[in-house]
Amino acid sequence: MTRRATTNEKALDAFIAAKAEIDAMLERLAALSADHFETHPDEINWGHVGTLNHYRAKLREITDMAFREGEHAE
Repeated sequence: MTRRATTNEKALDAFIAAKAEIDAMLERLAALSADHFETHPDEINWGHVGTLNHYRAKLREITDMAFREGEHAE
């Protein structure tokens, strides 16, 4: 095996590992969202709103980068 093939194989392994980790995080987030972020409507306060807006902003940053939108638009 050539050095380049070994490097590409290692890169592929690292890519697959990172993708698996992302998939697991997305699955956990989807489950948490389905459970309304473990809140009950009678318990919602502005702290919950702030936390959720923080999550949303971080996810927006990621999706803007991934889809080349917002400040990452070409």
